[in-house]
Amino acid sequence: MPKILIIEDEAAIRRVLGKILSEENDTYKVEEAADGQEGLEKIKNDDYDLVLCDIKMPKMDGVEVLEAVKKIKPEIPFVMISGHGDLETAINTMRLGAFDYISKPPDLNRLLNTVRNALDRKVLVVENKMLKKKVSKSYEMVGASDAINHIKEIIEKVAPTDARVLITGPNGTGKEAVAHWLHEKSDRATAPFIEVNCAAIPSELIESELFGHVKGAFTSAVKDRAGKFEAADNGTIFLDEIGDMSLPAQAKVLRALQENMIQRVGAEKDIKVNVRVIAATNKDLKKEIAEGRFREDLYHRLAVILVKVPALNDRRDDIPLLVEHFAEKIASEQGNAQKRFSTDAINLLQEYDWTGNIRELRNVVERLIILGGSEISETDVRLFASK
Repeated sequence: MPKILIIEDEAAIRRVLGKILSEENDTYKVEEAADGQEGLEKIKNDDYDLVLCDIKMPKMDGVEVLEAVKKIKPEIPFVMISGHGDLETAINTMRLGAFDYISKPPDLNRLLNTVRNALDRKVLVVENKMLKKKVSKSYEMVGASDAINHIKEIIEKVAPTDARVLITGPNGTGKEAVAHWLHEKSDRATAPFIEVNCAAIPSELIESELFGHVKGAFTSAVKDRAGKFEAADNGTIFLDEIGDMSLPAQAKVLRALQENMIQRVGAEKDIKVNVRVIAATNKDLKKEIAEGRFREDLYHRLAVILVKVPALNDRRDDIPLLVEHFAEKIASEQGNAQKRFSTDAINLLQEYDWTGNIRELRNVVERLIILGGSEISETDVRLFASK
């Protein structure tokens, strides 16, 4: 049952609004508050699907209530109630996040349509949040070892800041998961998270991919095109395998970090961007610097916070949790019942040399689930998980 709060200091208007909503739809639960302060307290202590809020009220006006609620429960849609002289203010509240406004005296059809649309919007916001949680779970950091708990602690401290982070570690250890969690626990979580695999893009195209280009900049540039930095504006860009980036591209990335400016290939105009940069590599960048393949000044710009993700061989205590996690996920993906791994099977998996790290373990678990018995045994592991 949708719950609607009416915040209005005029008792007659409250009664009219409540009557309209109750008579139109007996599934609406309507509550009232006589001023902004009372309304804000109700919102803090209860959950509402919609708030109808007058603009001019004693103790606390509607604009102040809207601003306060957007900080604590931003998903609640607000419909502002405006008198004739409040129209300009009502329009300005939409810039602050109000869904819409209605004028006094309320028009029946206008009011009901606005309420229905606002409630539909609330449902979409909730569904999007649930979807985001599902997406987040795909990058869950599984493990309880000291090494993983240390990384989780760093993420909790660093994520709310805009500090740049350099993530290092062998292939398949979960560097991408660390980057996702840094973004999703940050104030930029609702903005874009743009991934760039620097190793997968030819060196002659990396600058165009990162910074965009203008029409005619090169043979295949048939129209203007924005790059990844522009796409990530106000969000996060994840430069994976940055150790494979060409030196000319490194110079441009350095400028972007220093000045928060980029320039499209073939253009002279600077474009201001507000982007948090997270980078990752499986290379020893200090060795790359010594051999002239990576800029030292860029390294120091990127490595404000350094996160080292350990190899799976260095966190074998996490293997039982990882196996269970992958078994559950694979069963869900395939629509089958989850298979159990015997203690002996787990013990044997903990003895293996995991050169491919977590990525390799996941593949082995899937192979065992497909080829093994109803319970994965030590024999199954010896038969199907052999190197």
